[in-house]
Formats: sequence, structure tokens, C-alpha cells
Amino acid sequence: MPEPHTDKRPLAERIAAEIRKQIMNGEWEPGRKVPTNEELRGQFQTSNVTIQRALQILKDEKFLEGQTGVGVFVRAEKAQTLVPAHYIAPAEPGQPYRWLTEATKRQQRGKYRMLKVGEVVPPVEVARALQLEEGGTAMLRSRIGFLNDQPAELVHSYYPIELARGNRLGDRRLIPGGSPALLAEMGYPARSQDDAVAARPATTQEYEELEIPRDVPVLEIFRIVYSDEDKPIEVTLLTKPSHRFKMGYHVEIS
Repeated sequence: MPEPHTDKRPLAERIAAEIRKQIMNGEWEPGRKVPTNEELRGQFQTSNVTIQRALQILKDEKFLEGQTGVGVFVRAEKAQTLVPAHYIAPAEPGQPYRWLTEATKRQQRGKYRMLKVGEVVPPVEVARALQLEEGGTAMLRSRIGFLNDQPAELVHSYYPIELARGNRLGDRRLIPGGSPALLAEMGYPARSQDDAVAARPATTQEYEELEIPRDVPVLEIFRIVYSDEDKPIEVTLLTKPSHRFKMGYHVEIS
């Protein structure tokens, strides 16, 4: 019989994990005052020093906020669930990219800042998804999305080079209506997409650009968008800070 897998993390980290879960699932509501150290000591059967360490971890991760002379509170902003299906269809003529209009519906200010646009040899998994030959290139468009001036997502989108040369996909400026609208105008409407979601530690770029606190992981979405005849027209590597966002999916069951 193999030995049982036990949690060997320091107790303060285990307590922080329990509280973090309650914050993320909404059991501890935004703005709630955290129980006293005495109450937490009794709940977790540990010392005041350990409770202080656990709370400091969560403060560093921006889950808790201390108010001098008042107490410690759950952050005012709850984790936000974003639904990728809301952004698949191209924007209506003359309208911004759907990611921006959906932000407006939630009474948030959305904006993008471009980081890089250019022809590159993409990562192996991207090249496979785009069905490129060995050494083949793609057009890369990298950008950061902000919600209420906070970095919300780091996006690296790759396009088949034959679709991207000589049009706005190769332009450093933002695309009116977003790439789905442009691709649809070019005769390549989005018909379906595959998403693979994972959680992992942040890279240095993600840590800095997304302002990741402490060791909070990122959510990584690997997305392939297909047009007619299952032609891949876009592959996107998208990362989001996991302490602020959840991914939401709705599936019809016949």
C-alpha cells in the first residue's frame, strides 16, 4: 500500500488556503470583517503567531485588507467570473471589440494596450494548432487588457501568416471591432473554438505585467478558433490573475 499523500505545508499556509477558498467561493463576502485572532485560534487550534502569519499571506495576496485601528477585512472586490462565449461573435459594425462592450455592461472601464506585433516562429503547441510546417511563421499580436485601470489579462494571439500580411492584423494599432470582426470581413468567420484551461505559476513577464502578488498562480487559457471547414484562424495564449478571476462556461445538454 502506498503511503497516504499528506499536506506537509506549514500550518499558516494551510490555514491561508482554507480562508482563501472561502473568499473565492463567496462564503466570506466582500467587505466582511475577519474573525478575531482569538476566534481563529479556536477554530484552527493553533497559536496567535501562526494565525498572524496566515493573515499576512492573504494580505500580501490582496485577499485581505488591514485597516489600522479597525481590523482586517475581506477585499471589497469579489472574484469576477468571465464567460469566454460572450466574446466569440464579431462585434456589430462600428462597435468596439466585444470584450470592451461586455466590460461596459458590467459598469467597468475596459481598454487594451498593445505590446508587440510582428512575424515570429511560434511556440510548438501554437504551430501545431495552426497546422504550420516546421519553421513556419505566424503573426503575433501581444497586448494587455485592463479593467478599471487594473491589468486583467495578458494576451498573445497568433494568426496564419497568409491571412495577416498586408492588413490590420500586422498593424500595431488596435483593430476596430477586434480581430473576429476583421477576419469575418476577410471571409473567415469564427465558427467554433476550443479552450484548454490550466493553472500554473506566473512567468516573469506575467508577474510584472499583471501585477501578480506573492506566489498567486495565473489561469492560462489555450484557445484555438476555427472558421469554415475547421480551418484554424487564430490561436491565443491568454493568462489572467487567478485571485481576481474565474472562468465561466455554459453547456447545453440535449
